[in-house]
Amino acid sequence: MSQTEIPSAADTAQLTNQIAFAPLCDRFGRVHSALRISVTDRCNIRCQYCMPDHDLQFLAQHRLLSFAAIERFVKAVAKAGVTKIRITGGEPLMRPNLAELIERLADIREVEDLALTTNGMLLASQVSELVAAGLKRINISLDTLNEVTFEKIARRSGLQRVLEGIEAARAFPQLKLRLNALVLKHVNEDDIVPLAHFARQVSIPIRFIEFMPLDAERKWNGTQMLSGQEIRSLIEKEFGPLIKQESKDPSQPASDYQFADGRGLVGFIDSVTTPFCSSCNRIRLTAEGKIQNCLFGREEWNAAPLLQDDKASDAAIVDLVRTAVLRKHAAHGIAQPGFEPPQRAMYQIGG
Repeated sequence: MSQTEIPSAADTAQLTNQIAFAPLCDRFGRVHSALRISVTDRCNIRCQYCMPDHDLQFLAQHRLLSFAAIERFVKAVAKAGVTKIRITGGEPLMRPNLAELIERLADIREVEDLALTTNGMLLASQVSELVAAGLKRINISLDTLNEVTFEKIARRSGLQRVLEGIEAARAFPQLKLRLNALVLKHVNEDDIVPLAHFARQVSIPIRFIEFMPLDAERKWNGTQMLSGQEIRSLIEKEFGPLIKQESKDPSQPASDYQFADGRGLVGFIDSVTTPFCSSCNRIRLTAEGKIQNCLFGREEWNAAPLLQDDKASDAAIVDLVRTAVLRKHAAHGIAQPGFEPPQRAMYQIGG
């Protein structure tokens, strides 16, 4: 088109779309292509690093985003380059008919990766329908192999159900599995090596996670946290030197290593001691429709009214997300003076 030509309506519309659905880039050049969606704040255990043991006020069911609203949100942000979706909670498998949502999201053309994070207790009875619906990956929390320690951490029983869920998921070779273990000093330190042995035995990669200030009871302090370096040292003492793996995805939160004998992978998410904020590409949608630009963010943007308004456009939804992304800080600032944890606990945000 020459400088003197008047753009056609089609050209104008195309340019408008390009602007409205441009990649979700923040002030620091980070392009956001991953979305974590919480489908419920309810859970069937009460892990001390996530939830209080009692006096919980869960969201009323009518306040949860419907599957149609979640689908609409994903379709909108997918136009702006969001291709990776992870379903979280609370415990997402407590949301009735979750496979229906998985199927809806799997049918969105732009979605390349569809994953789920679960405590595994309800997995055995649901995994087949989730895989049939289009689920590609599952992260399963496993902090211990000892029932007494499990009950100390989770404040409920259920380790055997988790192990049954893991075994049921292994029956689907097309499903990519990962184990997540959060380590609390003087609580499950002794489980680190047994968990690594177990992960090698079942041929599932395992990642160890530093304890973060996201507990509902606000009891976090650095003395309770075992650093990723300390965990690595314990594993190397048992298995020998670990071999650092080249990351295929620069935005992934973990540093992955291979065991020296080549049998399996172990990763470390050192969110506190070695933050990965500079490459963070994640945004979050809470169960009731609030957008959060950081797990530790104290600001929220309410998408629910737009998602419930038939007249609201996809561009308006993306514009709200873009506003949130542009307000994202350079880092979470845990180690900085004056750091304040978010008002929400982990179960209210979505892990």
